[in-house]
Amino acid sequence: MKALTYHGPGRRTWDEVPDPVVRDPEDAVVRVDAVTICGTDLHILGGDVPEVAEGRVLGHEAVGTVVETGSAVRTIAVGDRVLVSCISACGRCGYCRRGVYGQCTGGGGWILGHLVDGAQAEYVRTPFADNSLHRLPDGVDDETALMFADILPTAYEVGVLNGRVGPGDTVAIVGAGPIGLAAIATARLYSPRRIVAVDLAASRLAAAERAGADEVLHAGDGAEQAVRALSPDRLGVDVAIEAVGIPGTFELCTRLVRPGGRVANVGVHGRPAALHLEELWIRNVTVTTGLVDTRTTPLLLDLLAAGRLAAGGLVTHRFTLDQMPEAYDVFADAAGTGALKVALFRT
Repeated sequence: MKALTYHGPGRRTWDEVPDPVVRDPEDAVVRVDAVTICGTDLHILGGDVPEVAEGRVLGHEAVGTVVETGSAVRTIAVGDRVLVSCISACGRCGYCRRGVYGQCTGGGGWILGHLVDGAQAEYVRTPFADNSLHRLPDGVDDETALMFADILPTAYEVGVLNGRVGPGDTVAIVGAGPIGLAAIATARLYSPRRIVAVDLAASRLAAAERAGADEVLHAGDGAEQAVRALSPDRLGVDVAIEAVGIPGTFELCTRLVRPGGRVANVGVHGRPAALHLEELWIRNVTVTTGLVDTRTTPLLLDLLAAGRLAAGGLVTHRFTLDQMPEAYDVFADAAGTGALKVALFRT
């Protein structure tokens, strides 16, 4: 089959690799019908994730059709149309029994495209299929479903839930890329007083407005004061969600929150960011981080099927699977191409 493989920082190829096979009784093999590229894949190519071995097939977000299952798979069958989750879960370890699947110690966690071959390919082997694949509701198209493999649960769990967004809160979302837009959509489920999106790109601020942000602000000089001016008493926001992953945006979030506020860091950081405890300790500020667990994926899919969660409009560029190198170039040059999410489809 054809797959996108990693060959060290800055080097990738779309070439033939061996077809995946069932290796464990809990495995399934899925034909990839649609797949996308994540910002984390760019971090891998930038050399920020040294655990990724040369020759690894990248990718951890896909929709497909089950073509083979191991003898121990019980709830997934050949022919099922499924969401391939970015997180795999053994279901037995202490973390999994608490729903903290991202920290699975039984061989799961974030492994696809990281520690085992991933989904940017024509077929993918999925470990722990019963716990790590989600049968898709009727009527949900492949493109929309792709958004639930990673960015929707990540934004919801690591941003909205960790930040404890509640009714009447003022929420600042710094970074209006795919994760930031998903945070806007899922924060709206909790009836915040106001959602403010901050970004440098006019195209992304326009996307934030379409996603439901009440205010959009350019992240230039004066952004901090402008956000504070939008809070009820100018003391700052209740929740700041960091959705970029660079030191400047994290530190901005810590300055935007009011005393007693919460900073929910979602962005993947490739270098250190300063934590100014000399300023934060006296303000009772809570800072959270996290890897998504995907425990809320069934809930989010149910909300989508019921028409209670809008998840469209995030894909800006579409390709066929054999256009994978071109899709990477477009996604990596988001500033020039205006790309949010790219989607690639089997022909």
